[in-house]
Amino acid sequence: MNIPIEHIKISTHSAGSGQAQSQKTRHGWGPRTQNAVAFDPEYSVGARNAVSVCLRVQPEEKVCVITDEVTLEIAAAIVAELEKLGSPHRVWVLEDLAERPLKDLPPEILADLETSQVSIFAVWAQRNELRSRMQMTDVVNRKKIRHAHMVNINRQIMLEGMRADFHKVDRLSAKVVEMVRKARRVRAKTAAGTDLTADLNPNYRWLKTSGIITPEKWGNLPGGEIFTTPGEVNGTFVIDGVVGDYLCTKFGSLQGAPLTIRMKGNRLTEAHSENRELEDDFWKYTHTDENSDRVGEFAIGTNIDLKDVIGQILQDEKYPGVHIAFGNPYGAHTGAEWDSTTHIDVVGRKFNIWVDDEQIMRDGKFLVEA
Repeated sequence: MNIPIEHIKISTHSAGSGQAQSQKTRHGWGPRTQNAVAFDPEYSVGARNAVSVCLRVQPEEKVCVITDEVTLEIAAAIVAELEKLGSPHRVWVLEDLAERPLKDLPPEILADLETSQVSIFAVWAQRNELRSRMQMTDVVNRKKIRHAHMVNINRQIMLEGMRADFHKVDRLSAKVVEMVRKARRVRAKTAAGTDLTADLNPNYRWLKTSGIITPEKWGNLPGGEIFTTPGEVNGTFVIDGVVGDYLCTKFGSLQGAPLTIRMKGNRLTEAHSENRELEDDFWKYTHTDENSDRVGEFAIGTNIDLKDVIGQILQDEKYPGVHIAFGNPYGAHTGAEWDSTTHIDVVGRKFNIWVDDEQIMRDGKFLVEA
């Protein structure tokens, strides 16, 4: 099928206060000399949502866009929206600066982030690159940059999750986070066999990342979740959705061969699957360091415009239901005092959820109005 394309021309006007600057400081595609990148106009709706709704970029704000060869077309659609606003920006293609997988984030990008008010990371992740992403978010957190994290963004996500009504998702997220902030525990069950309880620590903060991104907390796009670091999680989780990081790309949807895990005292104690490679890879990942097997995140997906798990963690963790993550607890945001070099999410389907004694979800459908 022939797909119509649009081209984004790279502007050459100054990225500063209006005074003439050198070619190196003008905005454009990093060290590239090309002046146009083609993209499918179907991406424009999702790109406009990212720039104008989720990030609310202003014409005077400087934007750092980080992408790679795989995701270049999506980045071009986003840049087109920045061009319409007239916002100064630089676009960095990772392969132009360093070999993949990255050992560290290139210094050119780190320097550009230091002077940016907004950043967008639209990249197809490779194995063992978590360190470089953490280097990026360290700057984001310190400088309070409004940051859109779009790891493994693809065509399906741009045409589905990125077209969500994020204002509606935000209203629902606000209601649910208000409930859990007052709660002592959350229980989750599924017909597939999940039965777990999260006892909450009142000293740990709940965060709302609904897709409406603020300087206080960067967010994944598409958005739609609330999360905290739990006090303690115990029970069984039948992962019939997806697992995160590079294992998501490797194994995709787990509906046909779920991974069943058990937790005691907030630590992973068992992992079983008919897919032994999945079982082995997951167990190895969650034993990378002393806290890789520790539940660092307990979350509820709130993007009610999503209809099913698609096998992509960026979108699937926003699917209505419970997901948890082992490893890094995002302590800078939640208040957790411990740390880990790893972070891997696990997602299930069709949850029943109780906040203390009040049921808020039945068979994957919220009982709370947006």
